[in-house]
Amino acid sequence: MGALFNNLNAWMESQGMWLPIVLFVIGLVCLIKGGDWFVDGATGLARKFHVPEFIIGATIVSIGTTLPEVMVSATSAVKGIGDMAYGNAVGSVICNTALISAVTIAIRPMQMKRKSFILPVVCFFVAAVFYVFVSYAFRAFARITGILLLLMFIVYMVIVLIQGFRHKEQPSAEEGAEKDKDETFFKILLWLIVGAVLIALGARLLVNNGTKIAEWLGVPDTVIALTFVALGTSLPELVTAISALVKGHSSLSLGNIVGANFFNLALVSGLSITLAPFSLPMEKQIAGLNASLVVDLPLMLLVMLILTLPTLLRQKLSRMQGIVLLLLYGGYVTFQFFG
Repeated sequence: MGALFNNLNAWMESQGMWLPIVLFVIGLVCLIKGGDWFVDGATGLARKFHVPEFIIGATIVSIGTTLPEVMVSATSAVKGIGDMAYGNAVGSVICNTALISAVTIAIRPMQMKRKSFILPVVCFFVAAVFYVFVSYAFRAFARITGILLLLMFIVYMVIVLIQGFRHKEQPSAEEGAEKDKDETFFKILLWLIVGAVLIALGARLLVNNGTKIAEWLGVPDTVIALTFVALGTSLPELVTAISALVKGHSSLSLGNIVGANFFNLALVSGLSITLAPFSLPMEKQIAGLNASLVVDLPLMLLVMLILTLPTLLRQKLSRMQGIVLLLLYGGYVTFQFFG
């Protein structure tokens, strides 16, 4: 076994790829742990100052779990790797919907309240239709597109904050005392700082080494971003979904995923485009047509319709929906690498 490991290591070293692969994995770990600790710190800070739970979940936690995508896409755009910035945002929406939420639904079908679901769903499709229109009409994302997407994000946050304060729920005296006792301000601040540093470091490692691996494998940056990078930056949502499923709160994870999908378009793409406008990826073609226009964007809309439409109409999700979404994701990943 030792000889086999040595031979494998020697082969990787001779190919000049062992270090980028290791650093890529380290980058994923940094993103996961950084996002987790940042969310813990942000949540603790909000509770320390008695901010309503609704606002914590809809703003701080949602933004925290989307920070890996923000950092990776923004870093990629600034470095001139627009394909990865695009692929990470769109790929994360597809991954969140057709893999992470699909697993939750397939294992435990659920009832959902239409009222709490309407706002993030409507906001997502407004942002998605605008994003798709720009893609088809101009084949490029100008800075004004990014600014408009960021304005959508700001409007959404204002609405959520207003709704949150209208329906605020103060914690009980016992719960508040327990939180204040367990979480000191220094500890909360430490989680925030360490989490933010790890996210920034992880994003840098992921982008730099993901690009090297893509070049070595001869795989376009878009494909790597739409699959490996998208899955890696969606891992915080995956961990949240699994935890919620185990604790019997599957509807909570589904709501967070829909909100995160809106953030991926409005915040992640909006910030990336504003910092460094880029063109629609053109590397992958299908019968002479741009694969992004034929597959990526239509699939993003399709999986979200499959996920959300039954909820808005019947206020419930079935196991079959989860299975269909998983099959679509499996076919999509197969197409990316072998199509």
